Amino acid sequence: MAPVIWWVRKDLRIGDNPVLMAAVAAGGPVIPVFVLDEVFETYGACPLWRFGLGVEKLAEALKAKGTRLVLRRGKAEDVLASLVAETGATTVRWGRAYDPEQVARDTAVKTRLEKTGVDAKSVAGHLLYEPWSVETGAGGYYRVYTPFWRSVKNMDVRSLEAEPDLPVPDVWPEGDSLDDWALGSAMQRGARVVGAHVCVGEAAARDRLEAFIQTRVADYKERRDFPGESATSMLSENLAWGEISPAALWHAGVRAMEDGGHGAEHFLKEVVWREFAYHLIWHTPHITSQSWRAGWERFPWGEEETDEVVAWKRGRTGEPFVDAAMREMYVTGQMHNRARMIVASYLTKHLLAHWRIGQKWFENCLIDWDPASNAMGWQWAAGSGPDAAPYFRVFNPATQLDKFDRDGAYRRAWIAEGEVRPSATALAYFEAVPKSWGLSADDSYPERIVDLAEGRQRALAAYAARDF
Repeated sequence: MAPVIWWVRKDLRIGDNPVLMAAVAAGGPVIPVFVLDEVFETYGACPLWRFGLGVEKLAEALKAKGTRLVLRRGKAEDVLASLVAETGATTVRWGRAYDPEQVARDTAVKTRLEKTGVDAKSVAGHLLYEPWSVETGAGGYYRVYTPFWRSVKNMDVRSLEAEPDLPVPDVWPEGDSLDDWALGSAMQRGARVVGAHVCVGEAAARDRLEAFIQTRVADYKERRDFPGESATSMLSENLAWGEISPAALWHAGVRAMEDGGHGAEHFLKEVVWREFAYHLIWHTPHITSQSWRAGWERFPWGEEETDEVVAWKRGRTGEPFVDAAMREMYVTGQMHNRARMIVASYLTKHLLAHWRIGQKWFENCLIDWDPASNAMGWQWAAGSGPDAAPYFRVFNPATQLDKFDRDGAYRRAWIAEGEVRPSATALAYFEAVPKSWGLSADDSYPERIVDLAEGRQRALAAYAARDF
């Protein structure tokens, strides 16, 4: 039979993979292919490096099953058309995407392949519910999270699927070497530091979920906002690259709730918050590049890289919660969710810098970067996005640190200056960041670059003066 191409993207797993199941169901030998295409080439340093680790792990898992992952580089429609001609494949399956860049690429691929008679289809699997399947009573999409949650919380979620047997072709197409792509080159010395904190692959993701359900989900609602504690699932990294599915998280959370884990429902709400972001990026794709709410493009955020913005990027604002959070990101590639709200509010409100500056910086620095969650999160914090009520809320990083890190565990974990015996993680920050920054643990901790009360008043005045 003619082979089937499984176009691998953000579904780096073999088990519970509807895309792979659809490829197997097509009836021919399956050729897994990853294309380093025009979309992936735009990814920032940390996401691209982390995705490369996931691709490597998937290749190892496929090899253990007696098959392989073919690697190609180039424009997606050209590469796939070439592979179809080389292999005689008549079917191509891939995971459905929802952000505008991927949708444009996939539309071009589908159009070109179908012109040559290829059965080319996307398959759902990245979300719990397709964006067009959830509507308000009036027939539109939800713009506010809470009614969205109420609408979907009792909807059926697909069952988890077993790992399939993979029929292999008699002849394999040639592929590139992952090492030759050097996907981690832009990380430079930071790769070694962040590499100690990644959790890569399908098996590791399943273990991480099981550990969370067994030990932390019961207290999740009460403890998730304390950044100095290990209270969250840390699964955003694996979700971002499809090493685990949202369906797996949903069913695990439901089971935990049925077993009396009182924090499990809140965990499910966080899974659905990600879902909400994807529904919005589908219905309102401009959320990735311009203000979601009408008129907010006229708000006077600064778009220049000022000294204050540079200090924010380097974790040298003199505000311990902000600086600790930024340094956590440079060392681990992730940032606690409460901390993300604080650093985003500080940049867009205390510094009145544009949310796009933060959005792009996170896009370069996070191993769990996700286009939908990142765009919605930054616009939510800035006040221009969905569910940002009240839009003029300004988080005080000092009082937030006192509330959620009263014993100083988070601060000590990430800030070395002034400590007699700095923690290893705090010192690792100086090994992770570029040498050109010229930073040392022997430096004095900086003074505040902005008075919190003055920054707040300046932000409130700007919000009060808006003319839309």
